[in-house]
Amino acid sequence: MITPTAGASEQPPEPVDSWTDIIRSSPYWVSQGVYHNITTIRRWVLKESGYCSDTDRHILFDMRGRFLGYIDDESSREATQQHLNDTRLALAASGRADSWAAGGPGETGYPFALACDQPHVNLDEAVARYLGTLPTELIWGAWDDLSFAAQEKPGPLHDALMYVYGTRQQQQRNNLPATLPKYLAGQILIESSGQQRAHSAANAKGILQLSPSALSDCRIKPANHWHRLAQIDCALRLTNQNARNLREPFNQRFGDLPEDKRDQLFTLLLVQAYHGGAGRVSALLEDETLSKPAAYFASEHENFSAGDIAFGMVFHNLGRDRFGLASLYYVADVQLATEALCETARLGATPFCE
Repeated sequence: MITPTAGASEQPPEPVDSWTDIIRSSPYWVSQGVYHNITTIRRWVLKESGYCSDTDRHILFDMRGRFLGYIDDESSREATQQHLNDTRLALAASGRADSWAAGGPGETGYPFALACDQPHVNLDEAVARYLGTLPTELIWGAWDDLSFAAQEKPGPLHDALMYVYGTRQQQQRNNLPATLPKYLAGQILIESSGQQRAHSAANAKGILQLSPSALSDCRIKPANHWHRLAQIDCALRLTNQNARNLREPFNQRFGDLPEDKRDQLFTLLLVQAYHGGAGRVSALLEDETLSKPAAYFASEHENFSAGDIAFGMVFHNLGRDRFGLASLYYVADVQLATEALCETARLGATPFCE
């Protein structure tokens, strides 16, 4: 825990006007390790572990995603915000943060703060639901030309996903990285915890939280909006469409990367595109301003993991084109969900987890 007076200097450092000024002035190399660091922080939140074992806390981290400290929440939101700002000042005064910016209602501060107490998926329950460990979650049915399992012998959601993916591959209707099924499974866990009737305030529906426009694009009638085979098929169709739109600009930018690293990066960008739209990811690759981080990472890719590149492209554009920390959190959460699946005896030693 950081106390407001810890390491305070005689002349406290002045705050920067805006957190985006800190982002814009940060060199691209600070993204080394950011994927691992942000994923670690999100693991604490999703598993209520580490520094989030007490959920009445905020954790603070820097532009590299490095944990700097935490505060215990105060009795009101306003008092908690003041405590965060006092702690930001203390971190800058002690040299643990290069600079600081005050946060407030609707305004991000720096170092960044993440509340431990927030809605999140119970991964253990989600994994059990996805693998059919909960018998009531076994499924069967037909959609379009697909027919999975039978009423007298239903199957787990995992087998349904692999069936739909394999069928569309055989029909040459997909052109996706080999790791995509694992990440699509992770998205099911994060989007809905695998719950068939999941329904968001924005009217996204089903296990993959498809929007009304996405359901319409996939020609899914209202009676079938919750159909799990239809949801998987539609998500694959949309992801394949995103892949077609992104592949050329991606290859132009990152075509020289080693194959495994290139496929991993492309998969992470497809996850990002599912969350925020292919157009915004395309801008990260092609826009004159937004693509500058990508150009750097492409030329220096030996020094960064695929995850660092995917996160760095977004991080250095935070505050532009509606990119926020939630864009990073979503991909990190999906990564954590895939790890939870691959820690199970059922999937850990299978090609699905390679």
